[in-house]
Amino acid sequence: MGKTRLLVVEDDAGMQKQLRWCLDGYDVVVAGDRDSALVQVRRHMPPVVTLDLGLPPNPDGASEGLATLQQIHALAPDTKVIILSGNQQRANALKAVAMGAYDFQQKPFDAATLGLVIARACKLHEMQQENRRMLQIAAESPLAGIVSRDPAMLALCRGVEKVAPTSATVMLLGESGSGKELVARALHQMSARHERRFVAINCAAIPADLLESELFGHEKGAFTGAGQQTLGKIEMADGGTFFLDEIGDMALPLQAKLLRFLQERVIERIGGRSEIAVDVRVVCATHQDLAAMVRDGRFREDLMYRLREIVLAIPPLRSRSGDRALLAHHFRNRYCRSENRPLMVFAPEALAAIEAYEWPGNVRELENCIKRAVIMSDGPHIGADDLGLPGVAHAAAPVNLRQVRDAAEYKVMVMALARSDGNIVKAADLLGVSRPTLYDLMHHHGVKPQPAT
Repeated sequence: MGKTRLLVVEDDAGMQKQLRWCLDGYDVVVAGDRDSALVQVRRHMPPVVTLDLGLPPNPDGASEGLATLQQIHALAPDTKVIILSGNQQRANALKAVAMGAYDFQQKPFDAATLGLVIARACKLHEMQQENRRMLQIAAESPLAGIVSRDPAMLALCRGVEKVAPTSATVMLLGESGSGKELVARALHQMSARHERRFVAINCAAIPADLLESELFGHEKGAFTGAGQQTLGKIEMADGGTFFLDEIGDMALPLQAKLLRFLQERVIERIGGRSEIAVDVRVVCATHQDLAAMVRDGRFREDLMYRLREIVLAIPPLRSRSGDRALLAHHFRNRYCRSENRPLMVFAPEALAAIEAYEWPGNVRELENCIKRAVIMSDGPHIGADDLGLPGVAHAAAPVNLRQVRDAAEYKVMVMALARSDGNIVKAADLLGVSRPTLYDLMHHHGVKPQPAT
């Protein structure tokens, strides 16, 4: 394996020579000004750059170095930039770190310390690249959209894998925004029906007097305005999967017709006289308590049991340990790419706010919040104010000492893994433990050492 390429941006010939000597374990490329540095970044995409802030034509100031840093981040967001500065430039070095530099070292630097900082920056870059490769592979999976370390969500994914190949009717239970349609699509993609259509309909979004026509279709002249024959959504899904979202909002008369379809697997279009056989796999979802609706006479008990052959419950985001920060990183990465923004960094107080908020709108609310923050934030950091979250209240904690200790250990561990974006080294530093200790904790709690975003 060849040496790792390292870009040194330094205008002083003596310092260039010294850096080449102490960094002889790397393939060192040297640039003496901003333009040549950007040429080398485009050519080599180095994992790490050391950058002197005092570059020509302003070697006594920091403006040229800071501009170079900004442009490097725009060209190569994952490249780690280490600032080399004199004592008189400490304030500017700190400003550079605030702009997204990985670290800074003062001149005259200690060769061993600089070597250690560079090695850790290279390792972080390598892990992020591996993380990206793994995400590319995972993107081919129907479950790729489910980002979680939470045991309940991982159990849900295993349930989806077991149920998907079967013909059982599935009911998904979960709050609004928790990802019910995402799970329904995964059930379809992992089934033998994946080459046929996935058709979804939201029972709450269509007026009751129109929903029957949407479901079963109608013949020409069946009612005023029916100028032509129209297929219903159930018929359109023939051979594939039909997803009924918010099934609890369906009116009772229509529930009876849906029950007949589920029993006989035939439909009749409105105004039609012939029965049409339809072969679909039915998946439904609701955020309501159907059992309570049955007791109140608002939902048919026989239909409920027919729909509940398999029940999969999707936990709300507030109960998913560590997933708030994990998903925040995931959505930040997605929207920085789609909105052509340099990769941003969450300020610690922003992550604390994300983890403290209850997210009543679940994953959908979090995604919208992060998208807005990426678009509206100034500079490379996302602060707490950019999120626009209201204040949060703290829930009462359990009192059993062993439960508290285990729960706190697990919660802090997954929180550190989420904040570090799956970087084991950084997570161990956040926790103040060694890497072997963190691996032991992960093994104890059943957390696999896989990249998270």
